[in-house]
Amino acid sequence: MDDLVRQAMAKWPHVPDCYGWLALDARGQWWMRDDRTQALGAFQSGLPAARGSLLRHRKLIDFIERNYEADAQGCWYFQNGPQRVFVELESTPLVWRLDDHGQACAHTGQRSAVTAALLDEAGHVYLHTPIGLGRVHTLDMHLAADCIERGLWPLQDCRAGELPQRFGFVCSPELLRGGQAKGAADART
Repeated sequence: MDDLVRQAMAKWPHVPDCYGWLALDARGQWWMRDDRTQALGAFQSGLPAARGSLLRHRKLIDFIERNYEADAQGCWYFQNGPQRVFVELESTPLVWRLDDHGQACAHTGQRSAVTAALLDEAGHVYLHTPIGLGRVHTLDMHLAADCIERGLWPLQDCRAGELPQRFGFVCSPELLRGGQAKGAADART
């Protein structure tokens, strides 16, 4: 976590949390979801209009990824100064990219060893690592298949819907807290 973020947390310890405004898709892309977008449906609904605006500003993305972590309930958030901005997940909290040697790097830039590979009913591959579970980026499926075929990673079958409970993460912190939230508007009141 950035030092400036820690300082802001100490200076303003009681800033309300923000829900529904930030999402991570299955390819490791960040989406900003304003009130209008949130009213169209949940990020996980698959409705294109409910996704929001794709973030493209590299420095903002880097800041989010440096300050991205999970709370004790398995809800992932971005610590934006003194405010926790909880993240809606399309699939998993991490998205893995692979190099030609099967080394895994999360969308956040963190590298990790792979302890197991999981294959769901739709053919998606997930990697279990010491830093968490993540889905393999679609562009790297051929590299994942090669690692599995070479026996580098033990493969297990899984059901995608069971992964959050099995690996302790929450896809929608907003729903966990009890429904539609106003997000940043909560912080202004």
